[in-house]
Amino acid sequence: MCLSFSTHFDRSAISRVSCAGLFFKRQRKGLEARRGSTSFFFIFLLFVAPPDNVCAEILFAFCSDVCLFSLSAGDITQKGYEKKRAKLLGAYLPQIDGNQVLKTFSIPSPKQTCLVCVPASLFLHFHSLTRFPTDVHTEAVQAALAKHKERKVAVPMPSKRRSLVVQTSMDAYTPPDTSSGSEEEGGQGEGTPTSSQGSVSMDHWISRAIHQGSTTSSSSSSTQSGGSGAAGRLADVLAQTHVKNHSAPPDVTTYTSEHPAQVERPQVSTVPRTTPKYGNAELMETGDGVPVSSRVSAKIQQLVNTLKQPRRPPLREFFVDDFEELLEVQQPDPNQPRPEGAQMLTMRGEQLGVVTNWPPSLEAALQRWGTISPKAPCLTTMDTNGKPLYVLTYGKLWSRSIKVAYNILHKLGTKQEPMVRPGDRVALVFPNNDPAAFMVAFYGCLLAEVVPVPIEVPLTRKDAGSQQIGFLLGSCGVTVALTSDACHKGLPKGPTGEIPQFKGWPKLLWFVTESKHLSKPPRDWFPHIKDANNDTAYIEYKTCKDGSVLGVTVMRIALLTHCQALTQSCGYTEAETIVNVLDFKKDVGLWHGILTSVMNMMHVISIPYSLMKVNPLSWIQKVCQYKAKVACVKSRDMHWALVAHRDQRDINLSSLRMLVVADGSNPWSISSCDAFLNVFQSKGLRPEVICPCASSPEALTVAIRRPTDDSNQPPGRGVLSMQGLSHGVIRVDTEERLSVLTVQDVGTVMPGALMCVVKPEGVPQLCRTDEIGELCVCSVATGTSYYGLSGMTKNTFEVFPMNSSGAPVSEYPFTRTGLLGFVGPGGLVFIAGKMDGLMVVSGRRHNADDIVATALAVEPMKFVYRGRIAVFSVTVLHDERIVVVAEQRPDSTEEDSFQWMSRVLQAIDSIHNVGVFCLALVPANTLPKTPLGGIHLSETKQLFLEGSLHPCNVLMCPHTCVTNLPKPRQKQPEIGPASVMVGNLVSGKRIAQASGRDLGQIEDNDQARKFLFLSEVLQWRAQTTPDHVLFTLLSSRGAVLSSLTCLQLHKRAEKIAAMLMERGHLQDGDHVALVYPPGIDLIAAFYGCLYAGCVPITVRPPHPQNIATTLPTVKMIVEVSRSACVMTTQVISKLLKSKEASAAVDVRTWPPVLDTDDLPKKKPPQLYKPSNPDTLAYLDFSVSTTGMLAGVKMSHSATSAFCRSIKLQCELYPSREVAICLDPYCGLGFVLWCLCSVYSGHQSILIPPSELEVNPALWLLAVSQFRVRDTFCSYSVMELCTKGLGLQTESLKSRGLDLSRVRTCVVVAEERPRIALTQSFSKLFKDLGLHPRAVSTSFGCRVNLAICLQGTSGPDPTTVYVDMRALRHDRVRLVERGSPHSLPLMESGKILPGVRIIIANPETKGPLGDSHLGEIWVHSGHNGSGYFTVYGDEALQSDHFNSRLSFGDTQTVWARTGYLGFLRRTELTDASGERHDALYVVGALDEAMELRGMRYHPIDIETSVIRAHKSIMECAVFPWTNLLVVVVELEGSEQEALDLVPLVTNAVLEEHYLIVGVVVVVDVGVIPINSRGEKQRMHLRDGFLADQLDPIYVAYNM
Repeated sequence: MCLSFSTHFDRSAISRVSCAGLFFKRQRKGLEARRGSTSFFFIFLLFVAPPDNVCAEILFAFCSDVCLFSLSAGDITQKGYEKKRAKLLGAYLPQIDGNQVLKTFSIPSPKQTCLVCVPASLFLHFHSLTRFPTDVHTEAVQAALAKHKERKVAVPMPSKRRSLVVQTSMDAYTPPDTSSGSEEEGGQGEGTPTSSQGSVSMDHWISRAIHQGSTTSSSSSSTQSGGSGAAGRLADVLAQTHVKNHSAPPDVTTYTSEHPAQVERPQVSTVPRTTPKYGNAELMETGDGVPVSSRVSAKIQQLVNTLKQPRRPPLREFFVDDFEELLEVQQPDPNQPRPEGAQMLTMRGEQLGVVTNWPPSLEAALQRWGTISPKAPCLTTMDTNGKPLYVLTYGKLWSRSIKVAYNILHKLGTKQEPMVRPGDRVALVFPNNDPAAFMVAFYGCLLAEVVPVPIEVPLTRKDAGSQQIGFLLGSCGVTVALTSDACHKGLPKGPTGEIPQFKGWPKLLWFVTESKHLSKPPRDWFPHIKDANNDTAYIEYKTCKDGSVLGVTVMRIALLTHCQALTQSCGYTEAETIVNVLDFKKDVGLWHGILTSVMNMMHVISIPYSLMKVNPLSWIQKVCQYKAKVACVKSRDMHWALVAHRDQRDINLSSLRMLVVADGSNPWSISSCDAFLNVFQSKGLRPEVICPCASSPEALTVAIRRPTDDSNQPPGRGVLSMQGLSHGVIRVDTEERLSVLTVQDVGTVMPGALMCVVKPEGVPQLCRTDEIGELCVCSVATGTSYYGLSGMTKNTFEVFPMNSSGAPVSEYPFTRTGLLGFVGPGGLVFIAGKMDGLMVVSGRRHNADDIVATALAVEPMKFVYRGRIAVFSVTVLHDERIVVVAEQRPDSTEEDSFQWMSRVLQAIDSIHNVGVFCLALVPANTLPKTPLGGIHLSETKQLFLEGSLHPCNVLMCPHTCVTNLPKPRQKQPEIGPASVMVGNLVSGKRIAQASGRDLGQIEDNDQARKFLFLSEVLQWRAQTTPDHVLFTLLSSRGAVLSSLTCLQLHKRAEKIAAMLMERGHLQDGDHVALVYPPGIDLIAAFYGCLYAGCVPITVRPPHPQNIATTLPTVKMIVEVSRSACVMTTQVISKLLKSKEASAAVDVRTWPPVLDTDDLPKKKPPQLYKPSNPDTLAYLDFSVSTTGMLAGVKMSHSATSAFCRSIKLQCELYPSREVAICLDPYCGLGFVLWCLCSVYSGHQSILIPPSELEVNPALWLLAVSQFRVRDTFCSYSVMELCTKGLGLQTESLKSRGLDLSRVRTCVVVAEERPRIALTQSFSKLFKDLGLHPRAVSTSFGCRVNLAICLQGTSGPDPTTVYVDMRALRHDRVRLVERGSPHSLPLMESGKILPGVRIIIANPETKGPLGDSHLGEIWVHSGHNGSGYFTVYGDEALQSDHFNSRLSFGDTQTVWARTGYLGFLRRTELTDASGERHDALYVVGALDEAMELRGMRYHPIDIETSVIRAHKSIMECAVFPWTNLLVVVVELEGSEQEALDLVPLVTNAVLEEHYLIVGVVVVVDVGVIPINSRGEKQRMHLRDGFLADQLDPIYVAYNM
């Protein structure tokens, strides 16, 4: 139903409006009866005079009545009516002041019958342009930001090292140059014009700067059952992120006894207690783990508070991602707007009028003008001063084109074998300031019937996108490139003067087309001029969204028809003057300025880009100077003219009858058009002159607004709801006036063409009238194919749109234009965006241009230049995420940048209702450019993805954007023991338990067995084999530094025992700290203590270069172990009491320090013999990876059992040599270094690991030289060899290094085997004879120093692949190698004799089945007997060393290792013929992070992060206040630091479904690593929170 009336407001108008209202009321009942589906009512009102307030009120009253029944669905109550009426009219009810004109609804009178249309109420027309769409948008952005002010949130600003804050000098920047570029794929943005009339002063609200972060959607995907609404949902989820310390050893660092100097203790603590210093720092008091003083922790607290803000509700449904970890999938919103209009029909353009004198082909036109009017000007080129450089006449164009045609065909190659034949493709490489040479070459190709492929000049070998263009040339079979003399000289040259082959380009012959270089054609030679046919005329290149370059082929008939259609639409006549600012090699610039102009003998004034950079007004000046009728520009050219027009007086644009705006397909071009008209209307510019057009490489010109003489004919306008657009439907925005898009029409369909709108995805089905879709065109004048790509051609150029019944709408194929839009009233075409700029986020569509416009409206022209901003999407975790990259102004401060970024986030969130995933600012002039200065979008995206963008500021918002994370795992109530037993029986799972060989059943002639104590074994060996060498110490050069025989060791130990008794006055059982470098003194001191009945504690000496951090640890161990004296060398003794030492610790409180370099001559009166094998033999002190210092008590019986177990596993006898490259201070390293040789009698070749820093080959050379079969090392040693000797294998081979005798090379570790390192080590040294199966690992921990050790006999270590997602749920699921989410795990060696293992649930202490991940419990004769605690905290001790299962075998006493792992029965058999049980260690329980209810192991996340970028050397992760903190070491320039932030965030999201809270980029070597090569993550955490890392950059992800 349609009501239309035009009126002057008088009394009669009021009565007429009332009548209309009455008429509607009468019709109402009938309407309601017929209203099954929602009907459309189009009310077209055209007010000739501005209404006064009275009439406005009448209009409101009338509209409300109409609205009531046209828009309601179902019956409506009085209350509902009032509500709806208020809602619909709320936007219009404010007082309208006198000078503001009521926006009035209008539609242009249709030029042809409009078959279908969208509601005309969408289309506005301004009689007096007082407010432009951009102003409206700017005001919307202001309002959105003002809203955010109310709920103030503090966003932590990133921390940056001073050296990274780059202040660029202003001189390096040239605004118009870099910012005027808004190429097709480049800076898509159109910002706010800065003309005084056109722009709103923003200062009044900018000054009220706000610092909040965007509050969009939450990363949490569900609350706990019965949840508490959106607020705090993230906090709820994050609250599950606590780390449980199931089996942490008792904390002994709080022991302060009477020594107040404890504050200086470093590196050793866990959370709820005094946090130790990192280096020399002050301690921070932490209440419940939250520090009070520290900038970093304050920022993290700020971030946590921000993330607790209410967010967009999470998604509801889930899809299964191969496993029970469920990623949320977007469900359609039941309330989203849906299209309701009728199905549209095809729109037909007016008939292409075949004029009698139109030439039959373009070459014929050239011939006609070249012979009839040879003096007529065809093209005038300008120099950079705006002076005419050269005038090309039609006569010259004709004669030179013939010359070029002749030379192409006859002067390349030989007569028999010409290089170019008709139909071949040739490249045209001409600079943007030489249109004349290009034009001659182009027409020369047409005359020679070869196919020109115009491309950009490659300035360097690595130009943005140049490689892809090379690929296009290769696929087109191009072998010849035509170019100009100047261009040829400017191309990069090789040393011999030849042009090098550009990357990805085919080999080309460069041919210069200047006349002086060409031969004259013979008089009888003449080009054959045919009528236009279906041969290819030219190929236009097109850059896709992904950066690939396609060639669109245009046939000769299409070329001619397109010129005819443009001539008819634009009303071109002979000898008109046209000013062209566009690129003449492609698109609108080529069609109007090179082709159609020749068909009509027009005169083109070509303005080069280089002139526009110097003088943005040059095109306007040329229009005035030449009285040009037509100008072809882009909206950016209008924009820069506005910026520069200030002092121009003598401008007169009245000669212009048509101003073609080439990028009318960017909806934001409307702002430039309006502002330009507003300023230049007073200079003679008529409103009807502005003619936006829409074009695409595939469909050529899609639509163009026709120039009219009727100034009363207003252009079409549409005000569309962004919310509606994101769902693909057209709606007036009644709810929220903030988020609207004002679009202008781009005219009607081209003459002779059919147009329809189809759904952008899937089958090409016609859209409804109120639906946005892709425009498709059926016309002779379109491209025909993508050269050489038949599949893509079919999908684009051979589309058959279908109606709702599935029948094609035409027998002829349509071409997809790549433009999104709709056909409005009067057949006007409206473009809402491009397919290439489309980003589908959570099922809603957003256009890159719209996002750009919003970003620019935040602080127009102040912070970011328009045209210097890129918006694209990247796919992360199954959805597209929006990335905004902009060049910041060189004078902006860090504060400015951050403030602008946070505002942009808020504005985009409010207006588009979508979160920005990443916002990056780069220094001025650094983004890759297209040849005409726009931003090269795909290249920018590529740089972003590979981490080479080098931004100077980054803000990531994953918490806000990522709404499809898996549900947090809900812990199930525990199942009783009986159910578990029955469950395991029913499912056929065995309880996971295994054991090594039974010691009781092993028959061996072990003489040492008869002795209960190691001291007795040594005495026995000194008597029976006094000269047998037990220990050999090597120097860094590989020479024997010293050695000890059985007797020498015995005698040395006796003297030390005597000294302890005499000088130290020690009693039985006193503790002695042994502070020695790795070597033989340490071994002698140890046995001296045993001989004297003292308890030795081995302590790593302080590092002389780093006393401040290493000495406090020594002091702490001495105090905590209650050592009665310290034994050491003379050098270290002096060091302990030096001036440097007194700065780090209180040197007065050392116990007596004995120096063993000067030993007494006499023996002790008698050697001590312990009474009971269960008494203490030594204390094993070490710092765990969680920063916990613990001393484990080792009894004499455990020590002997340990040595026997290793002897049996490794088959150690006196005739063997074993090379040991380990630190001798704790764990298995100490046992192998000091104890095993004495027990088994084999010779130990001792290699201090620190010597490898001087000579990395020392260990392997020793293994080869001593023909060692068994060797032990640490991961740090293996890493040193892999990195240090990687390139030296050949030289080592020539030095005679041979590893073929090695049968076991065991890595001693207390962690999951590092499979990548062991494999690369094996591969690297395979050539030197190392057998890959020789390399294996061991596993030990605090409660049992060695549980597994590969040994000599038994099957090779196995590797399995498990599903990483299942592990997070404590389940083991084996998968194939290479399957997604697979994690390789290597067996940790063979279980030692006398050791039993079971896998238990750490919480319930019940046994687990094979398929479960649980804590490894161990029962063995060589378990430690407990922690040496200060206060004797028995509860903890009994839990760790004396645990019992809660059901099943409840009698056996187990020790809890604190490590998670699983057992698997393999198909292999061990020596006894039994099937081999393999133990796989997954990680420490203390270090496992519980996030989102799932268990994560830091090493897995770290592995993903290290793979993310080549410059990441090392990485460590830890949780803090529910946030995941990732610390990465950057090997490279500091400029790369910010590149890592998005890559790290993406990698962790993709592979682990976790959001990184903080990314810290530090220098190499900052992550602390202990002597075993394990990361000390807790020390790192403490250092980070105490602000002591000196990070390069800290990013707080929103």
